[in-house]
Amino acid sequence: MEKRVKLIALILALMSFKVVQAQEVQQFSLQQSIEYALQNRASLQANRNNEKSAKARVGEIRAMGLPQIDAALDVGDNFVQQQSFLPGEFLNDPDDPNSPQPGTFVPVTFTPAYTSNATVMASQLLFDGSYLIGLKAAKTYTELSRKTTTQSEIEVAEQVSKAYYGVLVSRERIELLNQNLVRLDTLLKQTRIMFQNGVAEQLDVDRLRVSYNNLKVDHQRAERLMQLSENLLKFQMGLPQSQPIILTDKLSEVEVDASAIITTNFNYSNRIEYSLLETQQSLAQLDLRNIRSGYLPKLYLNARYGYNAASNSFSDIATTSSYFEYGYVGAQLRIPIFDGLRKHYQIQQSKVAVENTKYGFETLRQSIDLELEQASTELTNSLDVLKSQQENLALAQDIARVARIKYQEGVGSNLEVITAETDLRQAQTNYYAAIYEALISKVNLGKATGTLLTK
Repeated sequence: MEKRVKLIALILALMSFKVVQAQEVQQFSLQQSIEYALQNRASLQANRNNEKSAKARVGEIRAMGLPQIDAALDVGDNFVQQQSFLPGEFLNDPDDPNSPQPGTFVPVTFTPAYTSNATVMASQLLFDGSYLIGLKAAKTYTELSRKTTTQSEIEVAEQVSKAYYGVLVSRERIELLNQNLVRLDTLLKQTRIMFQNGVAEQLDVDRLRVSYNNLKVDHQRAERLMQLSENLLKFQMGLPQSQPIILTDKLSEVEVDASAIITTNFNYSNRIEYSLLETQQSLAQLDLRNIRSGYLPKLYLNARYGYNAASNSFSDIATTSSYFEYGYVGAQLRIPIFDGLRKHYQIQQSKVAVENTKYGFETLRQSIDLELEQASTELTNSLDVLKSQQENLALAQDIARVARIKYQEGVGSNLEVITAETDLRQAQTNYYAAIYEALISKVNLGKATGTLLTK
């Protein structure tokens, strides 16, 4: 019994140790969060698997140009032997009146009852224009798959950055609400003492209690939003929702200024979408070349080597002495002559696809120009709003401070203090909203300029 108790205690201890390990808090900076997401997001893992599949596709096409070797063994029983017909003249005997007569046909069989054939066949592609172009197209397709993964990585970096900044702003706002609660609680206690001493009225206490209760509700709402923001960040990173995390970056350390705004000499190749379109254009051109190569001849080298046997007795073909050796080597040239104009119409379609990629470049350049202009304008406006809200917050803090001092010295009203505190909370809310908008504008501009994620 004692051993069983000890065993159960050991199992419980191990389970609790695993739980502690699973709940170990992890710390992440913004860069670490992005790196973690790039390694653990399921969608990116699927994209990387597509890259592996594309590389395997290159090997598959390359294998078509390597020697193809097959072996075959064929053993058969001709249980109904095929018959042929010989003219009677071949078997006519003038001295035998029963022999076949001229003008008649005599059924005979040349097929043995049992046959066997063991063969090794090999072929080697010597020339095929489509094969050579297919190799280039497969490599280009691999490059397209890699660039698609890069595009997905940029999108993940954008999503993680926005979620990370959302948590930072929520955390700072909660800290400020905590300070407001402490300050208002102190003021409420002082007012109660003043009421007990006959200096303040019950109405003054009630007003502050209402304001304090409202602030507590705001604080609870902010905490719930903070939890939602953390859950969103974990999702974007590919972290389990139960995993506790700590963000090491500080909102005060994040730089947001107008230095990132691009005005001239922007390189479109910085955008992964432009690079993707270039690769798609290369694929369209290779497809056109591949169709045209269908007019070229194809040359193969073929060889066969084997043994065969035939007998009316199955025991004869079971012995190696009954087999006869044979071999063949030769070349095959296939020349396309007429295909009903199929390739002609395929070439016309492929030319249209190549032409459309040229129009795609023009459309994409215009789209990037517009996106750059929008992102730059949004960041400029966000910085202007942020500067204005910073000034408003400083003024609201000063007004609230003066209102509290006047009230404590008996030259101000309780209503003036509450109004000042309400205005201060609104200024704080506007300030952090402006910070968040500025940070989001910064991320959008980084994506527009192609500098959000650099390797």
